[in-house]
Amino acid sequence: MSPYALSIMLSSLATGTMLTLASNHWFLAWMGLELNTLAIIPLMTKTHHPRATEAATKYFLMQALASAMILFSSTMNAWFMGEWDITNMSHPISTAALTIGLAMKLGIAPFHLWLPDVLQGLDLLTCLILSTWQKIAPMILMIQIHSQLNTNLLIIMAILSTTIGGWGGLNQTHLRKIMAYSSIAHLGWMMLVLCFMPSLTLLNLIIYMVMTMVMFMMFLNMMSTTINKMAMSWLKNPMMAASMMIVLMSLGGLPPTTGFMPKWLIIQEMTKQNMIIITTIITLSSLLSLFFYLRMSYSISLTTSPNISNTFSIWRQNNKNSMILPTTIILSTLMLPITPTLINILN
Repeated sequence: MSPYALSIMLSSLATGTMLTLASNHWFLAWMGLELNTLAIIPLMTKTHHPRATEAATKYFLMQALASAMILFSSTMNAWFMGEWDITNMSHPISTAALTIGLAMKLGIAPFHLWLPDVLQGLDLLTCLILSTWQKIAPMILMIQIHSQLNTNLLIIMAILSTTIGGWGGLNQTHLRKIMAYSSIAHLGWMMLVLCFMPSLTLLNLIIYMVMTMVMFMMFLNMMSTTINKMAMSWLKNPMMAASMMIVLMSLGGLPPTTGFMPKWLIIQEMTKQNMIIITTIITLSSLLSLFFYLRMSYSISLTTSPNISNTFSIWRQNNKNSMILPTTIILSTLMLPITPTLINILN
């Protein structure tokens, strides 16, 4: 892809997201979501591979169906309520249809089946954009209308997402599919607390985006696409491999890493709402996700391939790390001590 076309596509991605965030009218928000969808499809097909074409086709069909649901729900709400305002989504049928449409865009269970297949067919950089930037606009829309959403529907989707996200990643060997199921599980935690404390959902989204961005940047640096290739990490770059293990623990939500913070605050908030059983189910299902994070860490640290070249000098000579990666590693692992400050801000 030429640099001019790439700059146009990336600018369109940014414009679509900003248009959705700044809009107060459902039609403008829908236009922003459509611009987002149409801008990323050329990025998906830039490798000219049959898997990339298949992934782009699946993504387009699912996003078109989700956009139709969103437009249908907003039109129905305008028909019954006489308003196109985003914050005035009062009709129950249109609210349920909108929730389903946004869940399909995000890849929340049970509307998640497209996400692992689409990510598997893309290159790592496009996977990074799809797993982080493309989540912003639909999630912000859900946060804006959180008071009108059906709480029971969100809780059902949260339980399904955390469970399916854990179970689905257990037997995967491809890192892109593992990250897809990781995304589904994290979105389940966000859906759980959305109706009760939307600011906590936003915090969880930001931390998830930072951790996911770090992981994909490390995969790009290591040129790893499967768990077997991760066994070469110590030979390629020992410092990067050690950092990857810590970030994986943060994705799993183990203390004292940053990933423990949103889970801790969500469990605390749900306990205040007297939802002990639901909180227990969600917490136990997150152990499934923790298992495949630990399996990836095992592949990095305790499995080493035969050293057939002088790789110790190679990783020193080919060290192309910018300041972005070390900074994001610190943010994704060492933010737990500022939790009291964040609690005061959220409250």
